[in-house]
Amino acid sequence: MAKFKPLKKALKKITRSHFVTGLISRLLYLYVKFTFITSKWEIRGLDNILNTWMEKGNFILIGWHGRALMMPMVFKKNYHPEMRALVSLHNDGRIIAGILEHCGIKTIGGSTSANAKGAAVNIMHTLNNKISVTIIPDGPRGPRMRMSMSPVYFARKTGKPLIGMIYSAKKAKIIEKSWDKMMIPAPFNQGIYLISEPFYVPVDAPDEDLEKYRLEFEKIMNKMNEEADREMGIPQILPGDEVKSKKHSAEKK
Repeated sequence: MAKFKPLKKALKKITRSHFVTGLISRLLYLYVKFTFITSKWEIRGLDNILNTWMEKGNFILIGWHGRALMMPMVFKKNYHPEMRALVSLHNDGRIIAGILEHCGIKTIGGSTSANAKGAAVNIMHTLNNKISVTIIPDGPRGPRMRMSMSPVYFARKTGKPLIGMIYSAKKAKIIEKSWDKMMIPAPFNQGIYLISEPFYVPVDAPDEDLEKYRLEFEKIMNKMNEEADREMGIPQILPGDEVKSKKHSAEKK
C-alpha cells in the first residue's frame, strides 16, 4: 500500500488545482443545463419568488444539499436577480462555486464550520444592500435535511423572508453512499420544483423562540421534499438523524 501513497497524493493535488476544478465545474454546468433544457419542468410557486423580489427587494433562498444541483437553472431561465450563494471553502465548494458562476450567481466563501464569522458579516452586508442570498443549511457535513440556525438569525436580523426550494424528477440517480443522498436527474426527463411562500421571523423575536421558527421552516422544507418525490414516484428520503433514530429503534426491538 505504501507504494501507492505518492500516486494518491499526486492525484489529490491535481484534483485541487484551479484548472481541474474549473474544468469539472464547466462539465457539470453543461450537464445541468442540458438536463434542464431537454426536460419538462413544472415550477410551482415561482410567483412567491417573483413577488417577494419585486415587493421586498431581496430574500434568503434555502435548499437542501442533496437537491442543490439544479436550483440555479430556475433563475437562469425565469429572471436574473442579483444573487449571492454561500459555498464552503473546500474542494467541492469550489466546484459548486464554478457552476454557480456559469449561471451568473456570485459566491460568498464560508460555512458554519469554516470562515463562519467572515461569511456571516458578508451575508449581512449583502442582504442589507438588497441582494438576495442562497444558503444550503444542512451542509457541508449534515445531517441531511436538518437546518442550521444561521438562516433564522439572518432572517430576524434583517427582516428578510426565508423562501425554500425543492426539486425532484422521475428519472434520477440517488447517490445512496453520500451523506446527503444527492439526486442527479437524467436528461429528457420530467420534473418538478416546489417553492415555498415567504417565511418571516419577527425582528423582535426573543432568542428562546428561534428554535421554534427553525423547526417550523425545516418542517416546511421536508414536507415539500416528500411531496415532490411522491409526485415523481421517488421513495421517501428521510433526514439523516431520523434514519439513525429509526434504525436504533428497530435494533432495540
